[in-house]
Amino acid sequence: MDLNNSISQATQEIFQSMLMMEASPGQALTERANSFVNSVTAIVGIAGTNKGMLAIHIPEPTALVITSSFLMMEVTEVDDDVKDAIGELANMVAGSIKADLTEQGQDFKLSIPSVVCGAEYEIDCLTDSDGVSMPFSIEAGDFLVEFFCRNNSVGTDTLVSDCSGPGGFGRG
Repeated sequence: MDLNNSISQATQEIFQSMLMMEASPGQALTERANSFVNSVTAIVGIAGTNKGMLAIHIPEPTALVITSSFLMMEVTEVDDDVKDAIGELANMVAGSIKADLTEQGQDFKLSIPSVVCGAEYEIDCLTDSDGVSMPFSIEAGDFLVEFFCRNNSVGTDTLVSDCSGPGGFGRG
């Protein structure tokens, strides 16, 4: 299974089982998004043989709907509940992807989610790494899931080959 499928399946499964929402994947993007407006971003770090991150970028109105479904109560503003819910969502998606990639021989640990939100911000993380940015749609709006990694070996500046090969982390 390639990373596109892993991200797609993990995201759809979490949205369906935890939020009772259908998340439809789009085509993987050819360029990374790094500028966000009125959004909430949750990032889970990856450490081990490879280092990287999983990020979920969600516009505020969509994040409010997701959090309302998560908490089973109406949420009308971005507050700590929204940050916690979107952070937990990223944690669950990352955990599901980790389980899938562990079966493929990848070994890594996940960090506690970090959440950023605001009127306008940029995320420039692991710009020299390989991975996938995949848009999704739910009834309430669109959001983006990204997974990027690179080799964490000492003295290595090149991307790890199994991040882009068949059965590895790549787009293939």
